[in-house]
Formats: sequence, structure tokens, C-alpha cells
Amino acid sequence: MSRVLTLAAAQMGPVGRDETREQAVARLVTMLKDAKDRSADLVVFPELALTTFFPRWWFDDEAELDAFYETDMPNDATRPLFEAAAALQIGFYLGYAECVIDKGKKRRFNTSILVDRSGQIVGKYHKVHLPGHADHQDWRPFQHLEKRYFEPGDLGFPVFETQLGSVTDARIGMCICNDRRWPETYRVMGLEGAEVILLGYNTPQHYPQAPEHDHLNNFHNHLVMQSGAYQNGCFVVGTAKCGMEEDCMLIGQSCIIAPTGEIAAMATSLSDEVITARCDLDRCRDIRDNIFNFDQHRRPECYGALTKQR
Repeated sequence: MSRVLTLAAAQMGPVGRDETREQAVARLVTMLKDAKDRSADLVVFPELALTTFFPRWWFDDEAELDAFYETDMPNDATRPLFEAAAALQIGFYLGYAECVIDKGKKRRFNTSILVDRSGQIVGKYHKVHLPGHADHQDWRPFQHLEKRYFEPGDLGFPVFETQLGSVTDARIGMCICNDRRWPETYRVMGLEGAEVILLGYNTPQHYPQAPEHDHLNNFHNHLVMQSGAYQNGCFVVGTAKCGMEEDCMLIGQSCIIAPTGEIAAMATSLSDEVITARCDLDRCRDIRDNIFNFDQHRRPECYGALTKQR
């Protein structure tokens, strides 16, 4: 039986600080329908797709900060997206800021969910590798306060088996933005048999700590995703929120990457744009059986002190 999925990356242009959830969701629904018109089975939206990238500002007012988080999903603002997915029989990945109350304490996560073609949430992920800083650094042109506004993920890197299109047993993993730079992100999911890894990102073009690297940001973005795909024999879909968002330029070049490491499709704008690629999940076996066969060739017992810290 054919195990072919049409995967879509639904890149978003800037989301302004004054843009409402309803306006952002309307853009997502439009791209979901566009993807369906191209026979897509699964659509990947960006990290923090419902709001502007709020960690670039310092907030002292708790209520002002709370306004950027979702406390339930779906909610009144996002329900049209879930309903559209069910009506169109198409799955999606969505990134957003989540606030949960656990034993009377607020816990905040940078979250993504996997929604199946019936509009039901079948997987959740909390971002593990939080970049940036927790203190106010007034020398920066913009803040990057993920370490202040989120706690590290507590769900690990799970892989979810679900039906998408005609594939009844697609194995899907998730990560978010900075996770893509760390090889263990892909390896953990690769060891769990992930065939497709979904990730959304909001990545500034300017890196204040080392501006001499700014010209490499797009190159490094693709480098880590392509190597992760190839070394673990899986497809990777990376989707950006991009363009000039509140005086901060975010990189684009959303892409769909094959298990060979080749880029199968890439966005060419810095605005709302849908790209698709027809992906045969059985191609994962080509790499996993012939090149990176973990059972035959991987030798963790010979790697030395894996947990040693420098």
C-alpha cells in the first residue's frame, strides 16, 4: 500500500502586536484551504502563530503578559481552524504560548500541537531548548526573553502515530525553533521511528551577541534541518513566521526536506505563503536500511561518557 502524504508548510508574514487572535486565525484558515486545494494532508504552521513574538519585550504587568497565552485549546478564537480542518479532512501543527494551572501554580510553555484530520488534538509538545535570557538586557535592540516567559518542556520528544490522508500509521514528531539546532532533538525522535518531524520557528535575522554571524542565519537554518533529516532518515517540515515584525526582521525560507537531506520545496517570500511536496514515507527506509541503520551500525557503548559536561 502506498504511504504517500502531501505535506504543506504554511509560512506566515508578520503578526502585529495589535493583531487579534481572530485575525491571525482567519489567515491560518485561508492557508489551510489553500493547502487543501493542493491536496495536502497535513499543514505546518509556525511557532507562536497566534500572536506577535512577545518575548522581544520586557513585561512587568502580569495581566499584560497573560494576554499572549492560551489557557485552553481549542478556544473561541481558534475553533474555526479546528472546524475547517475537520470539514476539509486535513491535519495541522500549530505553535502557540500556553499557560496552565498546575496545583495552583501558573506554568507557561512554548507549545505545539498535532491535530488530526477529524479536528482532534492527538499530540502535544513543549519546547525544550529555550534560547535567549531571563534578565533585562537594555543594550539589545530587542529582548529575547523566552527563558523568562517559558519553562523548559516537560514532555520529552514523543512520536505520535496517526492517520493522515490514506496513511493510517504515519509516525509524526514535533519540535520548535531553537530545538532544531540540537542534534539530539532529531536523534531521539529518529530512535522512536519518526517519519516526519514538524517544526515552527520565529528567528531574528540579527543576532545581537555575534552580529558577524547574521549573514549565516538562513544557511544555518537549513543546515541543521537538512542534516537532522538525513542523519535520521526522516522528512522535516520547517515553517517560519517571517518578515519585519514590530521592527524586528525574522528570516523566512520555510522548507520541506526529504530524508536524503534534499530540499523538496522552499518558500520564496517573507509573507503568507503555502508550499507543498508529495512525500513517500517509505523513502525513510532507504536511508535507515542502507546508510544510518541504527541497529547494525550505531555503537553507543563505544561513545564514552555521554553525560560528561565540559
